[in-house]
This record gives sequence, structure tokens and C-alpha cells, in this order.
Amino acid sequence: QVQLVESGGGLVQPGGSLRLSCTASGSISSITIMGWYRQAPGKQRDMVAIIQSGGISTYADSVKGRFTISRDNVKNTVYLQMSSLKPDDTAVYYCGMYNSYLKTTYWGQGTQVTVSS
Repeated sequence: QVQLVESGGGLVQPGGSLRLSCTASGSISSITIMGWYRQAPGKQRDMVAIIQSGGISTYADSVKGRFTISRDNVKNTVYLQMSSLKPDDTAVYYCGMYNSYLKTTYWGQGTQVTVSS
């Protein structure tokens, strides 16, 4: 069993920055891909950014150049540094981690990010 705990969401003005963190505990030996996803009201959950165990990252077009994903394999933590935030970035952000052995994804509880003046 894997537990993911997220932190760092909140209310920020347009143009501001936030940093999200997600730490995994439990049976994490086969976690390969770590990522962030978001879901706005009435919309599906979409990938924001993912990072593989070797450090290769992929971003949604809408956040390229503004968001940076990173991971600390010692701390079992993935981060999302968000800058130049826009109202369209408002959503619940979920941390997801993929277990390549069990071929399953674990999810955090979600953290609200609201971009508003």
C-alpha cells in the first residue's frame, strides 16, 4: 500500500507562484513515474507534468515554460513549481505515482489551487 500526501495549494493572484509537494510512503520500491494532474470543475482530470525515474519530464502545452516538475528520490517526493499563474490554472491538483511492477497508479487526496485577484 502506498500513501501520498500533498501540500502547497492555496489562493494566489494572477502572475503569482506556488510550489506543490507530494511525499510517498509505504511500498514504494517500484514507483517509476511521478506526476501532477489537475481537474477543474466540470472537466476531466488532465496531465500537467510527469517525470520519469531517470529525470525526463513531460509537460502539458498549457504550462510549458511556467511550471517545473522535479523529484527527490531519497525523500520520495515530487514537486511542482508553478509560476506566472493564470486564472485558467485554477483546479484541484492531484499527485499521481505509477507502480511499474503492479501496473497501477496511486493518487493523492488533491490540493486546491485558486488563481484569482
